[in-house]
Amino acid sequence: MKIHEYQAKELLGNYGVPIPNGGVVFTSAEARKVAEGLGVDVVVLKAQIHAGGRGKGGGVRLARGPAEVEQIAEELLGMQLVTHQTGPEGRKVSRLLVEEGLEIERELYLGEVLDRVVACPVMMASTAGGVDIEQVAADTPELIKRQKVSGELTVDQARSLAEALKPSDDKQCAEVVELIRKLNKVFWENDVSLLEINPLVVTRNGRFLALDAKINFDDSALFRQKHLADLRDLAEEEPLEVEASKHALNYIKLDGTIGCMVNGAGLAMATMDIVKLAGGEPANFLDVGGGANADQIRNAFKILLSDKNVEAVLINIFGGILRCDVLAEGVISAVRDLDVQIPVVIRMEGTNVEKGREMLQASGLNFTTVDTMAQAADRVVGLARAH
Repeated sequence: MKIHEYQAKELLGNYGVPIPNGGVVFTSAEARKVAEGLGVDVVVLKAQIHAGGRGKGGGVRLARGPAEVEQIAEELLGMQLVTHQTGPEGRKVSRLLVEEGLEIERELYLGEVLDRVVACPVMMASTAGGVDIEQVAADTPELIKRQKVSGELTVDQARSLAEALKPSDDKQCAEVVELIRKLNKVFWENDVSLLEINPLVVTRNGRFLALDAKINFDDSALFRQKHLADLRDLAEEEPLEVEASKHALNYIKLDGTIGCMVNGAGLAMATMDIVKLAGGEPANFLDVGGGANADQIRNAFKILLSDKNVEAVLINIFGGILRCDVLAEGVISAVRDLDVQIPVVIRMEGTNVEKGREMLQASGLNFTTVDTMAQAADRVVGLARAH
């Protein structure tokens, strides 16, 4: 689960991490009021969307005085902000973070992420803040200090990371050590999967502040993090993915034309691969799970068909816990109820497969059944092109 920058900063602030003064606003009048309360010459307005590159897209603006803050807020609120992460359609800006402007001396990077290669969280520190850490890793990897983390950071581990940021004196080093340990506490106590402060700035008067903050949470752990539920902004998520989550379906929208319904994440990924090998493009990742029932199958079909780019559907099921006859029942019901007009190719194996095939054939509906994944991919790609 992703959250907005202002929410990430509020969480960090609760742990004693220093953040700029400011507040979130939803109207231009609120923006002016916050600016008046800050009492500074320069104010920063930052569009709050779940995407990076906001500054390059025009979503971060400077203003001098409350009147200009109100004017710029009027321009930003309601705009469709396009960045390299939003796609050409962009994201609508419905809220802004209004903060004090700072005199910045240095920009640094601090982050912690679940690293699947080394199978544990890794904390990173770099003097190359303010730019994409991926670019730093590609161009100048020697500028990134990494530390594997298995729980609470020791003082020595935190000091090693702090020294990589080249503090000016022992006092600054001690401050960074404390800051690093607080960030690690946020990571572990809230089941965070990614935490980035980029940049962590040093102001001209020697203050360390989290100028930007990004936090993602492990969705699978939200059942024990009830306090995070209210941070979710459904308006920032793909509507079909939100709808799928209501029915315990794992769905991710993609850009292709072949709708895929599969049980099991591994089989789903293999299905997408073989569709691409056959010359097609998958429109989604959809895992109905091993224990899906007929109602879930119907809901899955409805979600697939809600994507206007889908030209054909490929159903690839291995019947273990999900029996093939249950799948057939759900598919038949869905196709009838939803008046499906596009081609549907079905490949299934496993428990009650013969009964499932008999049900599909007896339905009188226009299904294409095949025996192998390769046949399924070739057939669905051809039907999609002809549709």
